Amino acid sequence: MSMQPKAVIIGMMGAGKTRVGKEVAHMMGLPFADADIEIEREAGMKIPAYFERYGEPAFRELEADLIADFLEDFDGIFSLGGGAPMTPSTQRELAAYIARGGRVVYLDADPHEAMERANRGGGRPMLSGDANARWRKLYKQRDPVFREVANVHVHTRRQTPQQAARKVMNMISERTVHVTGTGIEPYDVVIGEGALNHLADVLGEGVAKVALIHTRPVQRHSDRARTLLRQAGYDVTDIVVPDAEAGKTVDVANGVWRRLGDEGFTRSDAIVGVGGGAATDLAGFIAATWMRGIRYVNCPTSLLAMVDASTGGKTGINTEAGKNLVGSFYTPAGVLADLTTLSSLPNDIFIEGLGEVAKSGFLEDTEILHILERHADELRAFDGATFLGSPLEDVTAELIERTVTVKMHHVSADLKEKGKREFLNYGHTLAHAIEKLEHFRWRHGNAVAVGCVYAAELAHLLGHIDQDLVDYHRSLLGSLGLPTSWDGGSFEDVLALMHKDKKARGNMLRFVILDGGPGHMMHLEDPPADAVREAFERIRH
Repeated sequence: MSMQPKAVIIGMMGAGKTRVGKEVAHMMGLPFADADIEIEREAGMKIPAYFERYGEPAFRELEADLIADFLEDFDGIFSLGGGAPMTPSTQRELAAYIARGGRVVYLDADPHEAMERANRGGGRPMLSGDANARWRKLYKQRDPVFREVANVHVHTRRQTPQQAARKVMNMISERTVHVTGTGIEPYDVVIGEGALNHLADVLGEGVAKVALIHTRPVQRHSDRARTLLRQAGYDVTDIVVPDAEAGKTVDVANGVWRRLGDEGFTRSDAIVGVGGGAATDLAGFIAATWMRGIRYVNCPTSLLAMVDASTGGKTGINTEAGKNLVGSFYTPAGVLADLTTLSSLPNDIFIEGLGEVAKSGFLEDTEILHILERHADELRAFDGATFLGSPLEDVTAELIERTVTVKMHHVSADLKEKGKREFLNYGHTLAHAIEKLEHFRWRHGNAVAVGCVYAAELAHLLGHIDQDLVDYHRSLLGSLGLPTSWDGGSFEDVLALMHKDKKARGNMLRFVILDGGPGHMMHLEDPPADAVREAFERIRH
């Protein structure tokens, strides 16, 4: 079993690589190694003496060899000397380490703080002469290279080593799903505690104004986003929209457009959406339509939004005609699924999100179903107050990563609604009808759970799956605390709405069903009317 470091820390002299690295290793229960100390041990002398005797080129060669060894057989936190990433062979080794899933962390400290620490420490051959002038000159050379070499960038201005270490730990524990596909600009979905810290990096240079669109209930998280944006120098316009489906209307969109006009938003400005699925759908729609499309970062705060609304670039609003019938496909610059936001979710809203997670398990990744089975009790008992730092946090992160990956496979094959992408609508044909008949008082994930049971009953009646798999739908979804039956409306009303579904072609009903077992999907065109009715009778109690 080959080993590799959990993270490699690089940065300028005085950035605190050793101090912060030790702290991270301590928090994560991992060993720590400092390249400079290891070199001194190997050379049998202090680095300044080695420089003096053999010169810098010989030192760099010794350093590069030692780093290459550690990248292959050390499994803790590894800090490099300030100049190490400037050596071409080390750059290649670090790139290979990243390709194997490694994290190279650029610890980017405040220059004044770093210079002060570097001078205090002494014994730095690279700083002989006017230390501050030398430091600044080296910073100018090294900073662009460090940004290039690292795949995790951590700013540590005015932070204690403990605070900086916590930030590093969160960022190296993150999961990232890289979304690519025909006709879309690739982007990343970052899942982790503190993922919002990437906001400025995702928005990038060249953006001056940012409209922060959010709902009241997520005030705590939008405040955090606003602080991060202001610290990064953006001019922030705060726009509060109504919560849930009430926020996805033409009137609300019109009010937001008016604000953007008043504030002089141009092509080069950006939108950041913070909230549940409805809020991020609206924010994406605004970004897609303002000046025919401006930069957009999606910051989902509910489990449902993280797994469902965050990927695939569907944006939209509801109209008199129905849900999501007006909208566009528009990809974000990035999605930041910050797990911290889940700590403020009520239990029932967390559980609702599991409806979409389970759907993805039936659709493609059966490991999702196994994880849900193994952890059903803890998931059902979700409590935001104890969530962060608990074993459930890691289970949830894996479920989000897997669900987003399933979604990505179906979306990248086809950004517009057809073929494979439609399989994502497993359970949705009935679900959308339930939502409409319940005047959207039913939560989307709950309606999807019932819709999946309905699709299973229909598939069984037509001989595509066996009774055991229908029972499994009920038992798994039920064990998570999701509903598996509904008796809120007549078959005639449901049928009329199913005919209006986005998947319907002409006047033909069209369903997505399992064919044989989980992971095997098919389109069911115009099934026999008695089967459609009988399946409906079976989910009524």
